[in-house]
Amino acid sequence: MTTPVVDPAIESFIADVVNIGSAYDLDGMERLYTADQTFLILTGEGEVMRFTRAEAFAEFRARRDAGEAPLSTEYRILFVEQQGEDAVALLYRRMSPEAPPVMYELRLRNQSGRWAVRGEAVTPWPGAAAGSFLPPRKMAA
Repeated sequence: MTTPVVDPAIESFIADVVNIGSAYDLDGMERLYTADQTFLILTGEGEVMRFTRAEAFAEFRARRDAGEAPLSTEYRILFVEQQGEDAVALLYRRMSPEAPPVMYELRLRNQSGRWAVRGEAVTPWPGAAAGSFLPPRKMAA
């Protein structure tokens, strides 16, 4: 099996998503996500939780405003499939040594020459303990 070549623009964009989001940089995040972005999390119990862009941003804002330490930027691109103006990227991602690893699916759209995340799905990493993909809060919101 051959490993497909990842478009350098997508590879660079994914690095921005990880680094900017991990720093709770909401101004930077604004340009990375489509207005209709959705966020799905598969829980350890097999339930799907759905969050809107506003809800996901609110969680990152609350963590930033409470003084939480930045998230880990640990990630690895597992696979990218690009079809015209759309792409899907699968990532190994770990937000903290205190949180289990997860698999991220980023659904991307190229808008006017710039990539943007239109959706994310987070699933437990095979063999990892189920739990929240974010580390526990250390500071009160």
